[in-house]
Amino acid sequence: MDLISLIFLSCALAMDSFAISLCKGFSVKNLQIKHYILTSFYFGGFQALMPAIGYIMGVSFEPFVRPIDHWIAFILLSFLGIKMIKEGFENENCANDSNQFNFKIMCTLSIATSIDALAVGVGFAFLNVNLILALFLIGFITSILCVLALKIGNSFGIYFKNKAEFLGGAVLILIGIKILIEHLYFD
Repeated sequence: MDLISLIFLSCALAMDSFAISLCKGFSVKNLQIKHYILTSFYFGGFQALMPAIGYIMGVSFEPFVRPIDHWIAFILLSFLGIKMIKEGFENENCANDSNQFNFKIMCTLSIATSIDALAVGVGFAFLNVNLILALFLIGFITSILCVLALKIGNSFGIYFKNKAEFLGGAVLILIGIKILIEHLYFD
């Protein structure tokens, strides 16, 4: 997987965390540096950790799945993309606890928003991916986008939440199609 694809994948994976961070920014009256640090640490950290766990799981199945790895990556990314697009069309309001940044809430939200990254990590096991670079980009880009989302949410509300999830889903589907085409026609 090339660098540009990894950057787009990282941005797409970050969209759920971005949407939650918009809600958090919207619900906090006075953002403080601790809000930025906590949001960046939890969401960026879990987004980087989950693909590593998925990769470890996927490597154990790699010899059996190698002939159809491109189909698995395509199906996983497309499924996740469709799920995100569907969520983008749902009219959800921010949760009542959006202004809370305690350990339990942040861990729960971080795990919930990074489950798709776990599935992507399984796909990494079947692709030619620089895992360290991929994990770094996923965590770093998620952290940066969540910090921006806090500020945007605090300034403008949650107008962009559904659009972010829709865009992230579309990008995941496009990356899945790219992987499939590369393996079917150029392998």
